[in-house]
Amino acid sequence: MMRKRRPQRHAIAAYAQHRETPQTNPHLAAAILEIVDTQLRDDTPPETRQTFDRLVTDGYTAEGARQLLAHVVVREIFSVMARGEHYDQARFVAALHRLPRLPDATEETE
Repeated sequence: MMRKRRPQRHAIAAYAQHRETPQTNPHLAAAILEIVDTQLRDDTPPETRQTFDRLVTDGYTAEGARQLLAHVVVREIFSVMARGEHYDQARFVAALHRLPRLPDATEETE
């Protein structure tokens, strides 16, 4: 039996090259938000809850605060999976402290 060749994979093109905004996978988004909710419920790390409370106090909705926290979770997962780095709690907590400011493209390699 002959195996089908998989298509060659390339790096994701920069968002500026897309004509439409990439769509979010709803299952993946739900899984990431579940991680956020677990961190909030279990208070692990406690900085997640502290950041959530700070964002809500600063005027963000609960959903908006969860989305910002999810962004930090995704960046940490990306660092671990795509770059082969170890989970770095100090890096994760530092990113939480920077919220609501999100990193720009020059900070992607931190």
